[in-house]
Amino acid sequence: MRSAENEIEKALANAVEQRAVAVVIGGDAYLLSRREQISALALRHAIPTAREAAVAGGLMSYGSNQRDMYREAGVYVGRIIKGERRADLLVVQPTKFELVINLKTAKALGLAVPPSLLATADEVIE
Repeated sequence: MRSAENEIEKALANAVEQRAVAVVIGGDAYLLSRREQISALALRHAIPTAREAAVAGGLMSYGSNQRDMYREAGVYVGRIIKGERRADLLVVQPTKFELVINLKTAKALGLAVPPSLLATADEVIE
């Protein structure tokens, strides 16, 4: 298990070297189970993360709502099962994006989050 944790640390260090601008944790069960570690590493390197990571302790995230994306995928599957041709399905892009701010993490880092930013957040974790 420790070697896998080291691999995550190496991958994030490599992302920093490559000047990554964000970290997205995919739907992989293992990576989701390591979101606290990934959040802590991303925070240490000042790289923004996805919503799940902000909830797990990261500073903030901005992106599409993953639950909505999975729900939409289920709708697509249902349409295909009912006989609709995949070629007839339109590509659907997210229309709702959410800003999540972890105020607890901001305070731990000594960061003051402007009230105007807090007012626009969809979720503030205190």
